[in-house]
Amino acid sequence: MATINESLAGNFILVGFSDQPQLEKILFVVVLISYLLTLVGNTAIILVSCLDPLLHTPMYYFLTNLSFVDLCFTTSIVPQLLWNLHGPSKTITPIGCAIQLYISLALGSTECVLLAVMAFDRYAAVCRPLHYATVMHSRLCQSLAGMAWLSGVGNTLIQGTIILRLPRCGNHRIYHFICEVPAMIKLACVDIHANEVQLFMASLVLLLLPLALILISYACIIQAVMRIRSAQAWRKALGTCGSHLLVVSLFYGTVTAVYIQPNSSYAHSQGKFITLLYTVVTPTFNPLIYTLRNKDVKGALKRLVRKDQSIAE
Repeated sequence: MATINESLAGNFILVGFSDQPQLEKILFVVVLISYLLTLVGNTAIILVSCLDPLLHTPMYYFLTNLSFVDLCFTTSIVPQLLWNLHGPSKTITPIGCAIQLYISLALGSTECVLLAVMAFDRYAAVCRPLHYATVMHSRLCQSLAGMAWLSGVGNTLIQGTIILRLPRCGNHRIYHFICEVPAMIKLACVDIHANEVQLFMASLVLLLLPLALILISYACIIQAVMRIRSAQAWRKALGTCGSHLLVVSLFYGTVTAVYIQPNSSYAHSQGKFITLLYTVVTPTFNPLIYTLRNKDVKGALKRLVRKDQSIAE
């Protein structure tokens, strides 16, 4: 195991993957490449959605919010992770740990609600196409996005503050690579049953409830699509919803495995690898999914490139 300096009193020790030094080297390269792709991909989506007038629609307004969430989410985690993977020091200051906990929890919660909002937008586009512009007006879009952000901030202020106030009796070894709620609870030296119940209830509200709304939206979409007899309309409906459904599957499939699974299995390495998927890998795939599967985004990118070329000439 890599040498961990335990003499730094007060600092937390992120054990992470320190028991597998060879794996740390591989993970450093993978995480670094994924982070760079995340920065480039999500920044490109934000710029394209803002600069191309044809993308000034509710779908791309929410997509811009999602890309911004992913950018901030990974930036709150990956730099510290890369630092710990690269060297023998695995420490993080209490202030740094608190900031990481608050920011990552807020943005993760925001993304849960935001994906449900995007599912409602796809429902309105497919099931109410004639009234779509009336239903998804700009004020409603801003309110829905604001609701997603407020729910994330509210959740982190409540949960994060409660977790940080738990007495730890000198326990500073976090058996994870980030300051995350399930791992931080394990540091407490008091009965944490009430906190585990609270975590489960918060997971029900911010994970399973949005997921249920997403499933209901797509059930209505499938029902509407089944009535369509035109092959072209079928392809358009699938193209409209396919990208979002892939993103939902990647994000919820990994997050629910960590926050809903039994606590006894959380300390195992599989929990860390699953967390690695939704904190590093999923934000990398999101822009790829939306650009490779989306003709509008690819067309906007081509128009911007041609515009830059014409300006340069």
